[in-house]
Amino acid sequence: MNPSVILKGVGKRYVKYDDVPLLVTRALRFRAGNRRSHLWALRNIDLEVLPGESVGVIGRNGSGKSTMFRLLAGVTAPTEGLVRVRGRVAPLISVGIGFHPELTGRENVYVNGTILGLSRKEIDRRFDSILAFAEIEEFIDTPVKFYSSGMFVRLGFSVAVAADPEVLLVDEVLAVGDAGFQMRCYDRMDEIRRGGATVLVVSHNIGAIRRLCSRTMLLADGAEIFTGETDEAVAKYLDRLGELELEAGEATPEVQITNLEVLAANGKPTGHVKTGDEMIFRLEAHFTQPTDEPIFGFRIHKDSGQEIYSENTLVGQRRPVAAGETIRCDIRLRASLPTASYLANASVWMAPREGAARARSQPVGFFVSGRPFVKGAVDLGASFDVDESFGPVGAGEAAISNGESAGRAPDQIVTREVIAGEIVSGHGQAEAGSADASAR
Repeated sequence: MNPSVILKGVGKRYVKYDDVPLLVTRALRFRAGNRRSHLWALRNIDLEVLPGESVGVIGRNGSGKSTMFRLLAGVTAPTEGLVRVRGRVAPLISVGIGFHPELTGRENVYVNGTILGLSRKEIDRRFDSILAFAEIEEFIDTPVKFYSSGMFVRLGFSVAVAADPEVLLVDEVLAVGDAGFQMRCYDRMDEIRRGGATVLVVSHNIGAIRRLCSRTMLLADGAEIFTGETDEAVAKYLDRLGELELEAGEATPEVQITNLEVLAANGKPTGHVKTGDEMIFRLEAHFTQPTDEPIFGFRIHKDSGQEIYSENTLVGQRRPVAAGETIRCDIRLRASLPTASYLANASVWMAPREGAARARSQPVGFFVSGRPFVKGAVDLGASFDVDESFGPVGAGEAAISNGESAGRAPDQIVTREVIAGEIVSGHGQAEAGSADASAR
């Protein structure tokens, strides 16, 4: 099977202009101008993605994720290396991309659909389903400059997936949609992938990456750090996040947190537990000054930032600590959490008063694998006791709907190949049953 997406030795370099103050240039009688420097947004990127595969791209802001997607979408060309994309591409790399603000939603559906390679008759046939998915029927004839960002995304995504793309690029734009719409988008992307399309997803939502992608690339400062199984990529990302956010940890001369680690119930270090398992967070703090009332605090939050649980020893047993003493505090709990990635950090106060010395740890990451259908902040372990039927089901009260598989009609296969800033080849080959073929 031939890959739908190929990146070989890809790099993208931008020119950065540094303004020279005009008064300085005049004073020195030099010609006013700009100093130029170069910034590599990406360097030495290699990736192959097969049809029917979903691949995630993660990394901190500025790591090169969006630049990579713009290369794949054909918005910009690589400075070095080869970019090859085979098939109809539907890019969602910015809110409202391809929409003209003065045109109505209806007009933009036709314009954007045409850009994505659909004929007017095809758009006519799919218009009702586009409108139903976007849920903006009453605003479809309103100029899109009056749309909210959520309305932009709903309409843009609806048009993109209606085009039956061979390659779907999604770059964080779904983050502005509501939770219900996001769930429908995830389901639709799964459906597209199962139909043989290639899906590439950029997101800071690690839960979404885990759900959608079996393989993930981790980028940092424009370089590929790791490409492989999603769980391993996320673990490496969380490790780097903890290292890079070391400055978030607070330390004072009076107290320092020297260690925070995640342990399994048997006391061995781990980064992966199952829902309901006992786990231990081992905190070690060194005191250079004595205190009668040390306080230990602890917090867990999702990788999205949502706080899940926090507690401290402000109310409870505390013992005095002597100068030079190192205290170990084991925080034991059950991982009553749904499948997701989490971060934990700890704090230590010298005393329960405002202005007392405090230290805060850097975050440690861990992953909980649970029951796949549990959603929400916690897993409460509900059980379902389904009783026997209390009567016959009426003819109109139950029905089985056998959904028709929406098979894609044979379509144009478009290959775009770009090497180091130049389009080397771009040609279309009509498949059997295709009425026309156009090259991009």
